[in-house]
Amino acid sequence: METSIISNKSKIGNNVKIGNFCIIEDNVVIGDNTIIKNYVELREGTIIGKNCYIDSRVSSSGDCKIGNNVIIRYDSIIARGVTIGDDTYISPKMMSNNLNTNMNQIGGAKIGANVFIGTNCVLQHGIKIGDNTVLGSLSFVNKNVPENEIWFGNPAKFYKINEKKNCLNEIYLPQ
Repeated sequence: METSIISNKSKIGNNVKIGNFCIIEDNVVIGDNTIIKNYVELREGTIIGKNCYIDSRVSSSGDCKIGNNVIIRYDSIIARGVTIGDDTYISPKMMSNNLNTNMNQIGGAKIGANVFIGTNCVLQHGIKIGDNTVLGSLSFVNKNVPENEIWFGNPAKFYKINEKKNCLNEIYLPQ
């Protein structure tokens, strides 16, 4: 039988669709008109805004705050303490962490609003990603990224100023 485990201590908004085989723990908040696909794990204290799309096999470690109109594609890992601003797109297989080299929790990434994060990006602990930023696919981001910039690489480096500032509706290709 296809089922999900949803804590009765979570708060689910209106018109929320939750797929099969999901785990939604205590004190999780899901805003109105949000879609949660299959095999999603939302640990205690995760807050998701309105009109979001959380794809299959996304997991949050808890105590995360995800803004409104956010799209998180499949197989992404949202570490404990990560915040994601409104109108942000996270491509498949993004991974964030909140541990330093001594395995101490020091806080997840702070991702601004209107950000595009490419496929297979890794975000190190405690970094800040500014508003209107683009991070290219396969980037390893280990330091703060100012707003309105495009970065990519391993480690990620500045490429150019983001003049379009509408990350969800543009395609960025290095020239």
